[in-house]
Amino acid sequence: MARSLRQTIAETKASWARSATITLPAHVAPRPPAPGGYRVAFLIYRGNPRCGGQGVYTRHLTRELVNLGHSVEVFAGPPWPELDDGVGFTPVRGLDLYRDPDPFRVPARREFTSWADVTEFAVMLSAGFGEPLAYSKRIAKILRHRRSDFDLIHDNQCLGTGILQLHRWGWPLLETLHHPITVDRSIALDHAETPWRRFTTRRWFGFLRMQVRVARQLPAVLTVSHNSKIDINAQMQVPLERLTVVPVGVDHTVFRPYDDVVKKKGRLMVTSSSDVPMKGLVPLLEALAKLRTERDIELLVIGQPKAKGRVAKTIERLGLGDVVTTISGVSDEELARLYGEAEVAIVPSLYEGFSLPAIEAMSCAVPVVATTGGALPEVVGESGETGLLVEPNNPEALVSAIRELLDDPALRERLGHAGRERVMQRFTWEVTARGTAACYDAILRHQPLPDSMSFD
Repeated sequence: MARSLRQTIAETKASWARSATITLPAHVAPRPPAPGGYRVAFLIYRGNPRCGGQGVYTRHLTRELVNLGHSVEVFAGPPWPELDDGVGFTPVRGLDLYRDPDPFRVPARREFTSWADVTEFAVMLSAGFGEPLAYSKRIAKILRHRRSDFDLIHDNQCLGTGILQLHRWGWPLLETLHHPITVDRSIALDHAETPWRRFTTRRWFGFLRMQVRVARQLPAVLTVSHNSKIDINAQMQVPLERLTVVPVGVDHTVFRPYDDVVKKKGRLMVTSSSDVPMKGLVPLLEALAKLRTERDIELLVIGQPKAKGRVAKTIERLGLGDVVTTISGVSDEELARLYGEAEVAIVPSLYEGFSLPAIEAMSCAVPVVATTGGALPEVVGESGETGLLVEPNNPEALVSAIRELLDDPALRERLGHAGRERVMQRFTWEVTARGTAACYDAILRHQPLPDSMSFD
């Protein structure tokens, strides 16, 4: 116990010293709007694209909005976003309680500068996730006296009480809600193995009560698939007339086939930004264990599973350490080249509101095996035409589909080509930006949201 206490004190002191060396990034002024363009305050409570699809969405959508002539300033909390030239940036200071290498840290007293900080830390101590609430309070304070600087706010899934306050102060506001987090909570609870784990899972997702309450009161909500629209209406009771669909895109100039990339026989690839049951990595690993008994095969995982987490334990239990490689922190071009080396890309998720990994792989002309969870059929297309679809959480179904592709080079080539064509027709960031700008038009002209964009 004494050694553990000494270690805790040493780690806390090291965290305090690390915090003392961290400075806020510089403010970047946005490019002014072209004639007819809007001035957009774009909000994201944690911005780094390595943290998942929301950071990717922010980077590419804001770039394309600027290319369309709009002026966009991103207000982001840590970890900080990666943004392109012309996009403005204002850092929103936060405690960054889950940062590497000291997650769930105890901040130094000097780091507490507002009640939002106190609230965020207190929620963490009670096993909850306080970032959305704390960020919303910080951004409301920042924007309260900047109404003349912007035409509207576009919030990317914070849904904190401070966002609702901005709406009540008269800000025109568009909310992006990628999918109802109620689904994440349900799947996490289904996979909780002990009463204590169920309690802590419920506590972690406590922020959902706030998000549901806020979402019901906002006038305009954009989501990324028709499946998500239906689920948001059913599970969060957001009226359908306040919802529209604008699909997510991919940078097809980067995610493309590269002539100098050589396929690696038996290489499978999966991209997962988080080690949670919803991403379906455990069923995929069980399928991999079956496939390796009949052929030489390897799996490249883009992401970093938690040490001693469910995925790491499954790799050890199934003896897959020699055929599973994990990589994180790669650039978009490096990721595209890794896709190009794979014979098959897999999206084994139990549910997706959209799926950036699916369209990234398809844009690289790599054949995709995906589940029918959530919006994946909407994204991937008809099974056998632009990819293969299987039942979620079914290792045997994954085995059958992967085996079929590995044994049929002609099928791999046909599905890869058809997948690339589907992306080029439906899922580019320019398409996403134009659909989003149409929502801005409707909001500022006090008109109903445009009809949902169709995948067909």
